[in-house]
Amino acid sequence: IEQKMAKLESEGKTVMILADGKEIAGLIAVADTVKESSSAAIKALTELGIETIMLTGDNEKTAKAVAQKVGINNVIASVLPGEKANIIKNLQSEGNVVAMVGDGINDAPALAQADIGIAIGSGSDIAKETGGIILIKDDIMDVARAIRLSRATMNKIKQNLFWALIY
Repeated sequence: IEQKMAKLESEGKTVMILADGKEIAGLIAVADTVKESSSAAIKALTELGIETIMLTGDNEKTAKAVAQKVGINNVIASVLPGEKANIIKNLQSEGNVVAMVGDGINDAPALAQADIGIAIGSGSDIAKETGGIILIKDDIMDVARAIRLSRATMNKIKQNLFWALIY
């Protein structure tokens, strides 16, 4: 049983033991499902030169297993909701521009603290109210699309200003 538990935990699953008195009756393994587009989204963000960090309240083993599946190298796990905003504040104090993607009430303070708060459309109302960008389709690939669109828009604004000043 210990070997089976260790294997399940190494796969990022939370293991619960069912027991009747002193005998173990079984194990239940629970895991977060990873959307198919998550790996592609992380790859797209990396190609845009964006460093990704998983900031989660999940336990470290689970978080690292999920991060490995999607290609995230930096994981900060077992974080309480109030601590997320402080971690973002620390990243900002190091000179980083921080975008936070979140969907729950526990993400709202971090979404507010981030330079760019991106709320998942199916998330809580408070997350959507706090985020500056709302992903309507719940497709994490839209984060990379939004960044590409923002960069293209800024380039067009700069071009227009240049030509307006020349004129």
